[in-house]
Amino acid sequence: MESSNITKRIIFTGGGTAGHVTPNIALIEPLLKEGWEVHYIGSTSGMEKGLISSLEGVHFHGVSTGKLRRYFSWQNFIDPFRVIKGYFQARKLIRQIRPDVIFSKGGFVSVPVVLGAGKVPVVAHESDYSPGLSNRIATRFTDKVCVSFEDTLPHIPDGKGIFTGTPIRPALYEGSRERALAFTGLSGEKPVLLVMGGSLGALKLNELVREALPVLSQTYDVIHLCGRGKNDCNCAACGYNQYEYIDKELPDLFALSDIVLSRAGANSVFELLALNKPSILVPLTSASTRGDQLLNAKYFEKKGYAKVLDQNTATAESLVVAIDDLYANRAAFSEMMCEDTRSDGTQAILKIIKDAANHA
Repeated sequence: MESSNITKRIIFTGGGTAGHVTPNIALIEPLLKEGWEVHYIGSTSGMEKGLISSLEGVHFHGVSTGKLRRYFSWQNFIDPFRVIKGYFQARKLIRQIRPDVIFSKGGFVSVPVVLGAGKVPVVAHESDYSPGLSNRIATRFTDKVCVSFEDTLPHIPDGKGIFTGTPIRPALYEGSRERALAFTGLSGEKPVLLVMGGSLGALKLNELVREALPVLSQTYDVIHLCGRGKNDCNCAACGYNQYEYIDKELPDLFALSDIVLSRAGANSVFELLALNKPSILVPLTSASTRGDQLLNAKYFEKKGYAKVLDQNTATAESLVVAIDDLYANRAAFSEMMCEDTRSDGTQAILKIIKDAANHA
């Protein structure tokens, strides 16, 4: 049995994109409240440094990393040496910190940390429908791999896979419609469409929305998260608010929104599921990514949680038709989402982490 006066230590790792960091934050916050000593190993220059360093009580450590590319680049000849350097740096940190467990969210920065874990138990999490390259490399060195989709289990070898769902940040449940109305200045008289392009924004999605705006704004108030540097000063309409980036106000915007138009990153779609928000998903194509968003979107469409729009064939007119149809049938989508028992995997993953730490 775990003694109440023994402080448990954990190392989190993951980075490169917000999708490899925000699920970690959802797990870090309850562990800090329980008195765990929390460390985070990330890249020295990645976005995870900024996101994690703002969390009080978390010790951030930077290591050298190399990107795992699927295309030709001269950097491919240099990055293996960066990974090797990161491995020795991570191994030294792990020996110094002496954690009870390591939790890996994936991304290229996680590979040297998992490889350097030694005898420390490692729990990993795969958000996407198909495992990413970094998790495929690291899986053989992990003890358990939590997955967001039950269909992912056959892709996890040696019976290590556990279907848990995705960890959801507690703050997302605490949104206020009234705060959102005050923040946006909207009247609250029209239904609200929230548009999300991902942490870096989405050019094609932005173009579609803005082209459809003259029609959309007749029926909906539109809140558009367009990405840093992607504001359009020439695009103005009554009831149209655009923001480059939203952080602490995001739960309020979710609370205000009736329907959502979004990319199909795993964290985004599971947050929409947990918050019971009917959505239209416009996945990035396989030309832009390894195709994970296409698989995520198809799964959610099959489950009846969302509609899917192909960005290669979508027009402003077809977007308006899809949005109107989603809004008219939003109750049916909400009913299907309410039946999902794994919409929030936070507690299931925390239990696996604690079990691994206690049996170290």
